[in-house]
Amino acid sequence: MNPVMTSTEKFVLLSELLKYPNDDLRQRVSDCRKHLHAATPEAAAAVMRFFRHSEETDLAEMQEMYTRTFEINPVCALEVGWQLFGERYERGTFIVKMRQTLRELDLPESTELPDHLTHVLPVLDRLPNAEAADFAGLFVVPAMEKMISGFKDTSCIYCDLLNGILCEVRERCSKGARHE
Repeated sequence: MNPVMTSTEKFVLLSELLKYPNDDLRQRVSDCRKHLHAATPEAAAAVMRFFRHSEETDLAEMQEMYTRTFEINPVCALEVGWQLFGERYERGTFIVKMRQTLRELDLPESTELPDHLTHVLPVLDRLPNAEAADFAGLFVVPAMEKMISGFKDTSCIYCDLLNGILCEVRERCSKGARHE
């Protein structure tokens, strides 16, 4: 039997799936798959579709799909601050706050800006329930909803992945609200 995903690793693992596909994509998928049974059923179904697709699709095609989906199409960009604030001053403030939060929570940065979803999601694992619910409700949920609404092709496997992750984020919000 697979181990149960703990709250301290769920969003870190899910965020790994939103990184640019490279040679370790199948390993990232495998790591997340091991813990997925603890996810909400709706999230599990959506993420499982992504798993199957990523296992059946060659790496070059996954890379092309990622680039077309997130990097060429600003409507679906993975930067939370961009989704919420565009080019306005508030985005810079959000980026500075995210960098500070990542440091305080001992979360590593990568080459992506601190407002990238791969940095923002793991914050939900480290914040106390009520703070995580507030953070998700104010920033993560609205940004992800906007990203998802930007998909012209809702059959895109990355749309499934984002919908699955959004289900988990909403669950984290309700968990935080229940524990106040």
